[in-house]
Amino acid sequence: MTQVVTLSAPNAQDCVALAEIELCGELMIAAADALEDRLSPDRIDEVLNVRDVLSEPVPSIPRQARHRG
Repeated sequence: MTQVVTLSAPNAQDCVALAEIELCGELMIAAADALEDRLSPDRIDEVLNVRDVLSEPVPSIPRQARHRG
């Protein structure tokens, strides 16, 4: 008996996994190009396109009061 594999549209977990794989690849490329033994935290943030949370205000969503009943 032959098994048939059907491909379906990627789900959210697939998309997250692919994004993580891409970020890991970017880090490996940056590490291979680096002159020093390790990437600095600043260089890692630069490669991963992470912004400094303290320097830029993050909009917040006001919380609603809890209803007791």
